[in-house]
Amino acid sequence: MDLIIEKCRGNDRRAQLELYNRYSEGMFIVALRFLKDPFEAEDAMQEAFIKTFLKLHQYNGEVAFGAWLKRIVINKCIDKLKSKKMELVALNEHIIGTVEEDEDWQVEDGISLQEVKQCIESLSERYKYPLILYLTEGYDHEEISEILSITQVASRTLIHRGKRKLQDELKKLKNGTGY
Repeated sequence: MDLIIEKCRGNDRRAQLELYNRYSEGMFIVALRFLKDPFEAEDAMQEAFIKTFLKLHQYNGEVAFGAWLKRIVINKCIDKLKSKKMELVALNEHIIGTVEEDEDWQVEDGISLQEVKQCIESLSERYKYPLILYLTEGYDHEEISEILSITQVASRTLIHRGKRKLQDELKKLKNGTGY
C-alpha cells in the first residue's frame, strides 16, 4: 500500500486509479449514509478523492489510509449538507452540562438493524449526524467535535439525547405506544 501511495504522490495515474478502485465503493457507502441521494453521494466521494490526491503529501501514516480518506469523505458530505442550509444547531455550552456516557445502552430483542437505521434517519439533523458518526462510523467525541465543528461537551450531549430519542422511537415501533 505504501508503494501505491508513493506513486500517487508522484502523480502516477495508474496508481491513483488503483487507489480509487480499492476505496471508492466503501467511501460511496459512507457518503450515501449522510447524503441519501446516490448522485450527491457519488459527487461528494469524487470531490473527496480529488482533495485526497491534492493533499496526499499531508498523509503521514499515523492512521490507516482508509481512515484518513474516510474522514475527508465525511467532511466533504458535511460541507455539502451545510451548503444546503442543513446546518447543525449550535448548542449553548453554558446550559449544557457534561453528560455521563451510558455504556449499557441497548435496544430490545427483535429490533432489526434496518429498523434502527430507519429510526436514526427519522431523527432531526441535530441528533442524526452525531449518532451516525458515533454508532455507525465508530468515531469518538474528540473526532466528532472536530468533524462537526462543535465541542466535545456538545458531542456527548447530542449523542446522549439522540440515543434517548432513538430508544423512544424504537419503543414506539416495538410496542406501538412507547409505553
